[in-house]
Amino acid sequence: MLNWDLQSQARRQQLWQRDNESDEDMDTEFCQTAGPCALEILLVMGQVLAIERRFWAQETSTDWWNCTVLQVWDDSQWLRNFRMRKGTFVELCDLLSPALKCQNTKMRAALTVEKRAAIALWKLATPDSYRSVRNQFGVGRSTVGAAVMQVAKAITKLLLRKVVTLGNVQVIVDGFAAKGFPNCGGAIDGTHIPILALEHQGTCYINHKGYFSMVLQALVGHKGRFTNIHMGWPGRVHDARVFRNTTLFKRLQQGNYFPDQKITVEDVEMPVIILRDPAYPLMPWLMKPYTGSLDSSQELFNYRLSKCRMVVECAFGRLKARWRTLLTRSDLSQTNVPFVIAACCVLHNLCESKGETFMAG
Repeated sequence: MLNWDLQSQARRQQLWQRDNESDEDMDTEFCQTAGPCALEILLVMGQVLAIERRFWAQETSTDWWNCTVLQVWDDSQWLRNFRMRKGTFVELCDLLSPALKCQNTKMRAALTVEKRAAIALWKLATPDSYRSVRNQFGVGRSTVGAAVMQVAKAITKLLLRKVVTLGNVQVIVDGFAAKGFPNCGGAIDGTHIPILALEHQGTCYINHKGYFSMVLQALVGHKGRFTNIHMGWPGRVHDARVFRNTTLFKRLQQGNYFPDQKITVEDVEMPVIILRDPAYPLMPWLMKPYTGSLDSSQELFNYRLSKCRMVVECAFGRLKARWRTLLTRSDLSQTNVPFVIAACCVLHNLCESKGETFMAG
């Protein structure tokens, strides 16, 4: 029995020493192979293959844009969805290319100028959500928002001063004269663009109709094109106050906006004037309708003034019907909303000058 116990104890001691030796070997081997120096040596020797880092991106399809819109759609489909024919769209992209052209990166290929502009026009023309536009064009949701602002800022920077301009004053004067009002250089009015409530100064943006808005004030020619725009004032501010704080008002006061072109009406010299509603003050160059009890001549004057002043109301109607983002409360920041408003005004003038048929819906 004693011999058996001694043998068993010796056997256990032998096994214990063997286990400890194997543990020490394993620890030593782990320490040696886990260090960065050993890994670098293995890489140099070719025993470990380097794996190229990959970036995850959700799979999307661009077949609709590349194969359907660009290849199949006719002008009527372009007009209905992008508010302009394909030829006008291509011209617009050429004008915006210096500001929108991007280079490819290692992560992904850059969007073309055409696709970025199409995304922006689609979003401005429809009430679709960012997710809907994203699925339509096969891009990321954040890409849609970025494209809208990139295009809006490019339009404002490159085209605003070229497209929204007074142009030939005599043509405008002759156009209003044909409508019944002499020596008129335009009609002015304001409209409200809905916005989301702001955190700190929200009450300043609640207009008289009870919703949050920014004011767009515009001078319009006889054909309904914007010749001067001013935007960004809170909706609560009266139109007359907005007008008094514009560069247009100062230039009209100084007499250097229109050419010095006067006519004589019943022994009274009349400069080139603009028309507006009763909310604005009466000035030598700013006509508003008569109020109160009117005789026949005053009623005729009001009728002709109202008929000519309707061009600005119609222009606002067509602007918002074309670019329906101006009808909804967008999630844009306070600083970005004016860029979008200005871009829509430029696009309105571009469509009108190109004779793009207005197709609502």
